[in-house]
Amino acid sequence: MPSLPDAAMPDAAALAQRAAAEQAHDPHLADVALKPAFFDWLCRMGDNSLILGHRISEWCGHGPALEEDIAQANTALDLIGQTQMWLGLAAEVEDAGRSADDLAYLRDAMKFRNLKLLELPNGDLAVTLMRQFLFDAFHFELLTALCRSSSPRVAEIAAKALKEVSYHLERSSDLVVRLGDGTEESHARMQAALDKVWPYTGEMFAADGVDEAVAKAGIAPELSELLPLWQRTVAQVLSEATLSQPDRDFAAQKGGKQGRHTEHLGYILAEMQFLQRAYPGASW
Repeated sequence: MPSLPDAAMPDAAALAQRAAAEQAHDPHLADVALKPAFFDWLCRMGDNSLILGHRISEWCGHGPALEEDIAQANTALDLIGQTQMWLGLAAEVEDAGRSADDLAYLRDAMKFRNLKLLELPNGDLAVTLMRQFLFDAFHFELLTALCRSSSPRVAEIAAKALKEVSYHLERSSDLVVRLGDGTEESHARMQAALDKVWPYTGEMFAADGVDEAVAKAGIAPELSELLPLWQRTVAQVLSEATLSQPDRDFAAQKGGKQGRHTEHLGYILAEMQFLQRAYPGASW
């Protein structure tokens, strides 16, 4: 990786191309039959981190305490950094001349593949933290499995992201326990938050043709394998937090992975994509 002075040099593009060429060969990138599913799956990974990262960034300057404000901002930055890697690889697989920025800023809502859970409004801090915890528990298990991916590029990205997401899960779990087993008001807020977001969590494990194709290729795990691991973590943390797991259908809300979103995603994209759409091709 070039040093900071190197990155500012005119030949930075050449350095980047050379670094990419030195990466491990990935046979999946040349698999024409797999390309549509692989591209769609990579967009799902990137869109999840992008949309959640943007949502969490909305807390910047509005946190209830300075420490929490900074922690939320850092989590958002971690997720946006992961987006750059996932969508960057998606652009390579697509091989249509688009970049990670193009995929982030120039797609319409129906082309986004993120989970509905992640586009829900922040609500109060209880909703934000509960949404974060439930996704972190899934994200951690998914990235752990992806470190064994048959795709060297996917495994490399997963290994980098896992270091950050391990901390995300540790932090969100701790806060869910502290607030759930805290005051009467904090407990009530956390239980209400859990009840609210619970119907959206099942989509994480709802496999479709895309999930099946990348699992068959050895790129990603079977989502059904992750469900008991997620359930174990969630049950343990909720028990410590003295919170009751809802008996409602946890897979009532689905469709985000296929491009069927809530109205909230449109508002996110209107804010996130405004500059690029108003000034096409603009750069710093």
